[in-house]
Amino acid sequence: MRRTLLIVVGAVLALLPLAVAFADVTAKDVAGSRDHPLFTRMQGFHIYTYAEKTFDRHEFSIDAKQTKAVEGHTYYITYWLDEGDGPLPSSIQILRNHQNAIEKVGGTVVFDDGRLRSVMRVTKDGKEIWVELLALINGFRYDLVIVEQEAMVQEIVANAEAWKGDLASAGHVAIYGINFDTDKAVVKPESEPVLAEMAKLLKDNPSLNVFIVGHTDSTGSYEHNLKLSQDRAAAVVNALVSAHGIAAARMTAVGVGPVAPVATNDSEDGRAKNRRVELVKR
Repeated sequence: MRRTLLIVVGAVLALLPLAVAFADVTAKDVAGSRDHPLFTRMQGFHIYTYAEKTFDRHEFSIDAKQTKAVEGHTYYITYWLDEGDGPLPSSIQILRNHQNAIEKVGGTVVFDDGRLRSVMRVTKDGKEIWVELLALINGFRYDLVIVEQEAMVQEIVANAEAWKGDLASAGHVAIYGINFDTDKAVVKPESEPVLAEMAKLLKDNPSLNVFIVGHTDSTGSYEHNLKLSQDRAAAVVNALVSAHGIAAARMTAVGVGPVAPVATNDSEDGRAKNRRVELVKR
């Protein structure tokens, strides 16, 4: 029965851009693959393709028109139905199984198109996890994209020499890689490589005095962001004084909130660029 259906489905694959050609499908998981710990698989399915990225980005639908970009540890898993006889699951059956599973562990269904696609979210072990499920080809295949939201571990930082050149030519330089939790003003530990380069710049140039300027995106009220940016700038000054021995008199903390964006605040990319610290020659 299933072999006959596979032949029929193969004739319409060209109309399904996300479908892949039916090849020599066997009931064996692709090498190096595994189920994500959040879900067991549907009965009678095997992993056909698998990719895992330590850090990636995916746009999740949150309604029929809007998406939300989520970054973090990302899994791309495609499941195919094994060959053999037996009843076929429907796309709705696959969707409902995953939705019920996510709700049983305290998660929610963010979006459901009522037919093929669902977006779900759950907080587990203190980490927000986003899931997109796409059930295709009358229940023969389903795709999962799972993102465990987290900040990227910064491996490359600008160096003191580059910042010195920018300060000489433009009088200011944007510093990225100093991280704070949302709505907080405590410098996160992964910011240390950037702080160390800032300290090197100041130690190598003892006559250089700077404003350390905090910037935010436009999310929230102006008054709140103004205070938050001031507190974050002060936290950077305190870190440079306490951990790196830079004289406090050489630095002045200033917060300007959202008033000097370098990109649009209408996208997550733009907002991320606007959340920054700048060094301004004093």
